[in-house]
Amino acid sequence: MPLNALLLCSDEKIVRVLRRTLGDLEIGVEVCADSDSALRKLTRRRFEAIIVDCVGDGATTVLRSARNAPCNRQAVAVAIVDGAVGLKSMFDIGAHFVLYKPVSSERAKSSFRAARALMKSERRRNTRVLIQVPVVMRSRGPGANLKVNTVDLSEGGMAVSFPDRHRATGMWQIAFTLPGTQTALELAAEFAWEGSSGQAGLRFVNISPESSNHLREWLKTNSPDIEEDDPPVRCQLSDLSLGGCYLESSSPFPASTRVLLSMRAGGVEIPAQGVVRIMHPEKGMGVEFVQTTPEHRASVAKFLQMLSENRSLTPELLVTPEGLGPIPSVSGSTADAAATSDDPLLELFSQELLSPEAFHSALCKQRAVQSPGSGGAAGASA
Repeated sequence: MPLNALLLCSDEKIVRVLRRTLGDLEIGVEVCADSDSALRKLTRRRFEAIIVDCVGDGATTVLRSARNAPCNRQAVAVAIVDGAVGLKSMFDIGAHFVLYKPVSSERAKSSFRAARALMKSERRRNTRVLIQVPVVMRSRGPGANLKVNTVDLSEGGMAVSFPDRHRATGMWQIAFTLPGTQTALELAAEFAWEGSSGQAGLRFVNISPESSNHLREWLKTNSPDIEEDDPPVRCQLSDLSLGGCYLESSSPFPASTRVLLSMRAGGVEIPAQGVVRIMHPEKGMGVEFVQTTPEHRASVAKFLQMLSENRSLTPELLVTPEGLGPIPSVSGSTADAAATSDDPLLELFSQELLSPEAFHSALCKQRAVQSPGSGGAAGASA
């Protein structure tokens, strides 16, 4: 099934550029010239992307409405703006990507290359496989434990059939075993929706990398409709600390994107799971590592030391998107969390009001004062 995008734009030149660019990326485009027709389509059809030329108040309404439309809540939102418009204002109304005017084919392709990877990831996460397996549900609050059966399953959650006179509310701990496997999955889940005929939806919460990989591989094997993801995005490692990294890329992913990282140099490879905390269109993104266990921090420290001792090494960094929020909580001990909170690079990621120029200026100053391998930000550019 092809990816589909809704484009709200009355500028014929921009429409021509985006039709050609998205066509090259195998993304179908449905064009609306006014906000009323765009809003009607949002309530009736599912789109993997919502692209809005932010001219007039109607464009803002469409972006906000996309977040509230049940069938398009997870669509990737792209705002087309003039250079004078602030990034934060666009992100605050629901945009994931910002594309600056004038819109050229090269600039559009760069932005939509990352957007397509995320669109595929989101659709894969929401692809449901019809399956019936028993599930044990243990309530985190007052109430009896339940034994239910699944109706369908996806990377992000499951639909289950409840016994008579029972409702699923709040948080649950669920346990089940996928057919053909010996591994029992135990996951945290929350009530997401209630349907007819005793059915309800559960959304997985803070799923571990191991459980996520196990579930993803099973779904790929058992669902022929799930298409292959795009290849990982190659980025240049600009700055690295024990708690995160800044990556230079013309196709960065938006804030709140969950990502898998592969850092390679000198025959050493370090996998990491992270979340994008800050994104600068066409320039780069700041990623915080989700794992802060002593073992992971030791691996990153060793990688930092190797880079500082051999400046001729060119680190290779590959990024694979896993999907948009919710942002996973950081795992690890209290001591690890305290160490991360003192990380200058992560502190810089939290300064949302900095312009991209001010951010990179502050990044350069950090490189000048931090010693490599000390736990702060260390320059790691090739």
